Amino acid sequence: MAQKDFVGKSDDQLTENLGNLKREQFNLRFQAATNQLEKPSRVREVRRDIARIKTMQAQRSGAATAK
Repeated sequence: MAQKDFVGKSDDQLTENLGNLKREQFNLRFQAATNQLEKPSRVREVRRDIARIKTMQAQRSGAATAK
């Protein structure tokens, strides 16, 4: 997903997406360990999406604190 996909979402939706991505990352790690990983590039995509969501949450909390 791109940054623009996360901009319009609420904090609850971001938290839910983060949980889903972390669960997917966990499953991908197991698939990689057992050599069953079909799409190795997905690991990188998930990791970056997690970082995007965390960055977005930090920006929102910083903006709320600054007000």
